[in-house]
This record gives sequence, structure tokens and C-alpha cells, in this order.
Amino acid sequence: MAAPGEFFSVGSQVSCRTCQEQRLQGEVVAFDYPSKMLALKCPSSSGKPNHADILLINLQYVSEVEIINDRTETPPPLASLNVSKLANKARMEKEEKLSQAYAISAGVSLEGQQLFQTIHKTIKDCKWQEKNIVVMEEVVIAPPYQVENCKGKEGSALSHVRKIVEKHFRDVESQKGMQRSQVQPTQKESALSS
Repeated sequence: MAAPGEFFSVGSQVSCRTCQEQRLQGEVVAFDYPSKMLALKCPSSSGKPNHADILLINLQYVSEVEIINDRTETPPPLASLNVSKLANKARMEKEEKLSQAYAISAGVSLEGQQLFQTIHKTIKDCKWQEKNIVVMEEVVIAPPYQVENCKGKEGSALSHVRKIVEKHFRDVESQKGMQRSQVQPTQKESALSS
């Protein structure tokens, strides 16, 4: 455990032995003294180059800490974050979760929810209007959400949405067929077990 007043410099190489006798070694990327949490950057467990594992270590569960190479110079500045991009992503994810919650509370079928997700991956401008899916304010898909339930002004938007719906249900059927073939024994296996 870190002694009172002990700090770890970012960039230092540290080796720790956990209370389970596991040896962890890496570069310090962060240290929080009040919580005794140490973040170490270690070579990737996947073996991929240009990747790293980040280990969060609670020093209250460490029996030994050894500083292998102490970094005394000022660490490089942190990479700048695009806060507006992060905020926009968080807002969009929140809207997506609220949309899913709305669909569930409105009693939309699982098939309708899955279709909405499929469309939303391609066309972000889609929303729920009661139990209907509204795409680009031009196309409305009513339950049971089949190609023939796509309504709107004839044109490229309607045609594009119909193709997405058609492909979605084709993929769902294909997936169901694959699952059935994995579950059902073949006629030969059935005859052998009789």
C-alpha cells in the first residue's frame, strides 16, 4: 500500500504485487491519492501492436509496490478532448435510449423495435409517433411493420425505406432458419436415435 504522502509520477514504471500474489507491472497513467487508485498502462493482452491494457489497481489490496523507473520530468500534455463532440454523442445516445424506452412503454412489438433499430443505423432521422415509425418526416411505417405498411409520397425516400424493411425481414428470416437448422436434428440423426 502507498505510504502516507507517497505519490506516483505519471510516466513512471511501477511493479505491484497484489494480495493474491499476482505481479502487475506498467506505466503510471494516473494516481488518485484519496482513493488509493493507481492506473497502469500495460502491453495489450490481445497482443495487438498499438494497443494497451489499462489496469485500475486499488492499492489497499497490494502488498508491495516497487518503482522501477521514476519519471522526474514533466509528463507530456494530455490529448485535447473535443468536448462538443462528446456532448453531442452523449445527447444522441440519451435520445436513442429514451426512444427505446418510449417504444417499450407504448407497447410496440419486439419486431417493431428491432426494425426501428435497423432503420436508425442507416437513417438517423427516424422517430416514434405512437406505435408508428416515422422516417425523415416522409415515410410512416405502421404495425405490423411490413413492406406493405410503409406509406408516404412515392419517391426515393419511400423506395429506400421499403428496401431497408425488406432486407431487415429477409435477414431476420435467414437468421431464424439458421437457428432452426442448428436446433433440429437431421432425419438421419432422428432415425438413429429411434
